[in-house]
Amino acid sequence: MADETWSGEFYCVKCKEKREAEGRVVETNGRRMAKGVCPVCGTNLNRILGKA
Repeated sequence: MADETWSGEFYCVKCKEKREAEGRVVETNGRRMAKGVCPVCGTNLNRILGKA
């Protein structure tokens, strides 16, 4: 699988708000997840994506 990116809304736990960000897609235990960084506070963001 090529280095896939995903951009959209993540929920930042630290800010307690939804943020627009871009992240890379990783697959763990058959689940696709996007991992990004909050543009405001720099916290790591995760978003579980649907199965492809």
